[in-house]
Amino acid sequence: MTSHASDLKVHIDTLATNAQAAMTQLGTASARARDEALRHAASFIRERCDLILAANAKDIAAGEERGLSHAMIDRLRLDETRLDAMASGLEAIAALPDPLGATLAEWDVPSGLHIQRKSTALGVIGIIYESRPNVTVDAGGLCIKSGNAAILRGGSDSAHSSALLGAAMRDGLGKAGLPEDGVQLVGTTDRGAVGHMLTAVGKIDVIVPRGGKSLVERIQAEARVPVFAHLEGICHSYIAQGADKAMAIDIIVNAKMRRTGICGATETMLIDEAIAPDMLGDIVGALQQAGCEVRGCEKAMGMVDGLTPAKEQDWSTEYLDAILSVKIVKDTDEAIAHIKRYSSGHTESIITSDADAIATFMNEIDSAIIMSNASTQFADGGEFGMGAEIGIATGKLHARGPVGAAQLTSFKYVVTGNGQTRPL
Repeated sequence: MTSHASDLKVHIDTLATNAQAAMTQLGTASARARDEALRHAASFIRERCDLILAANAKDIAAGEERGLSHAMIDRLRLDETRLDAMASGLEAIAALPDPLGATLAEWDVPSGLHIQRKSTALGVIGIIYESRPNVTVDAGGLCIKSGNAAILRGGSDSAHSSALLGAAMRDGLGKAGLPEDGVQLVGTTDRGAVGHMLTAVGKIDVIVPRGGKSLVERIQAEARVPVFAHLEGICHSYIAQGADKAMAIDIIVNAKMRRTGICGATETMLIDEAIAPDMLGDIVGALQQAGCEVRGCEKAMGMVDGLTPAKEQDWSTEYLDAILSVKIVKDTDEAIAHIKRYSSGHTESIITSDADAIATFMNEIDSAIIMSNASTQFADGGEFGMGAEIGIATGKLHARGPVGAAQLTSFKYVVTGNGQTRPL
């Protein structure tokens, strides 16, 4: 191991040791103290809005100089509205019920023992993310609420912004009388630090990745620590027979174009062939008017002018841009088959008034989030009433869908007896 690699390992080990000590206090701190920390952090963000925006302007300028895509710049950019939303998110998290110490289930057994399953903090959580500076606040806030310690490793793209937002979280902890090391930022953008986080068995309890496909694939391949995986967001919106045209147009344009760079943006639209002649032209027109490039299957190309031919790779591409692929399907069964083949397991939506079609779609699709008659852009912890989220987990173990404070807990069994001994 080189001296440089050794230094990185020492840095991560030090952060982990500090985090473990902080978590010991956070996991047993009162809900009032943890909520107070969140409200103080929200005040810090509002009071230092100008400083944070100035730091973000440096990140934006550097990103543009490096040629970051429009979608990446959008993820990176902060403004007063987004900062206020971060602060409001922290206040919303503070207002949620305490996820710790909750009795999840209880029962008595024939031996007379009373058994309770109670929620506990997970421990030390490592969050590895790229351009989104808001993750610094969302992840830090959710970890504080759930009594966990957070080690945050943001990308170089958002270094200036994240430094100040991380300071907000630490300031909030300190003012609430809690250990500031409950939230720590990795002090280097060297990618070697990520490798040490991924192998910190016994020091970091879980890794949460938040970024592009290549980052998440690397983490899944190299991690020796458990991972809450979010690979990518290849989300589908399916317009079935019985759909209202005006509703379908509104939902599809919003699902694609509200923010094209988020994981809940629809990337493929499916539409029943029976209604396509009446609806497809108007939907495509609305999308194109909003600035979206539409790529169509052969049937769609023959029905509407101005489409770009869709290739096989389009069905499995997360564009994160103003591009939508469109396929005409025979019926609900074909739509479901397409989704099962190409979906990343993130979010799918069906648009129709047909209750039977909705029930079939809901029962047969096994993505983390399934919707009816709503934009896929609602796939967000804040919109789900969680205050915020660390990410959308597309795996099936422990956490699935939006990962909020409640999903960042484990549990233990509390067994109460009155002198029982187990028979031989």
